[in-house]
Amino acid sequence: MPRHRTKPPHRQSPHLSQKKTIGLPIATPTKSAADPTIWYLVSRSPLGSLWNLQGIPWTTVALRTWKSFLADNLLGRSAELGFYFLFALFPTLVSAVSILGLAARSAADIYVKLLQYLVLVVPSQALGTVLETFNQTTAAATRGKITFGLVAAMWSASVGFSAIQEALNTVYKVTDTRPYWRARLSAIGVTILLALLITLILASMLGADYFSHLAHHVLVHPWIAHTLAFLFNLAGWSIATTLLTLSFAVIYYFGPDVKRSQWRWLTPGAAVGILGWLFASLGFRLYLHLFNSYTATYGSLGAVTILLMWFYITGLMLLLGAEINSEIEAAAAEQRLAAATAIPQPESIQPQQI
Repeated sequence: MPRHRTKPPHRQSPHLSQKKTIGLPIATPTKSAADPTIWYLVSRSPLGSLWNLQGIPWTTVALRTWKSFLADNLLGRSAELGFYFLFALFPTLVSAVSILGLAARSAADIYVKLLQYLVLVVPSQALGTVLETFNQTTAAATRGKITFGLVAAMWSASVGFSAIQEALNTVYKVTDTRPYWRARLSAIGVTILLALLITLILASMLGADYFSHLAHHVLVHPWIAHTLAFLFNLAGWSIATTLLTLSFAVIYYFGPDVKRSQWRWLTPGAAVGILGWLFASLGFRLYLHLFNSYTATYGSLGAVTILLMWFYITGLMLLLGAEINSEIEAAAAEQRLAAATAIPQPESIQPQQI
């Protein structure tokens, strides 16, 4: 009797690039980080927490971040952000003074005191130029004129966040589908919110110093005064750090035009961005203190160049944090796709004896 063999089932080649299941393109496990399928999932299925890497090594995230950092040209994007930040600086200050002026008569004087606390991170040469220009602007305009020009000032100030939106869309590999008016109104709203947050950050440090000096002047016992002064300063810096973290969270939430946004208070990218920004700002101040060649090279434009360089550092750290967050999500999405395509192969059927 002849032996009959059952035809083995057709096996799909593991090297196929992609297939569609329920409208979602599914990729193979050997996909590159630039695969649109991965970013499709990143845009529509964000992770709840970026601290849980789901078994992905930090070295993998670092390598992906470095490659995307170069591919997305974040150095060039940071230079672009630095220019727009400089362009939006004084309209933002005027807008903040206008908002503060609705509650305080001497709003400009109060804001000058607040801006002086930026000397902690902004080089003193650049901050001197900012304060001088700010005083000239507010001195030449009455309260009514400043308040009347609030809308125009906010429109000009929003170009900074519009540039952030475009840069974060590049980081998350998405195309902005929002109408122009909607994207610009969103930029104006976030700019107002960020201006208020920065004002509160500076106000918390001013309030901490005020109550610390008050404790030294009112209390008789030195050790009680020192203890209260320490607690006031600790509270002020804690509030400032919390508000700075909130500022990064707002930018990362409203910046990219992903299909589904996920609110996160603190992310690995935000932590790296904030710490990197603080250390880079302090390092830049130390460099200027030891090797101040900007004035000799650029002359009267030295202070403006220093300010532009500090804005460049700020934009770079902001985009670096966003790149880390996006690559964590992309690595997790790639892992989910690999698990979805790992379908167990059926066992081959042995020939039967008849």
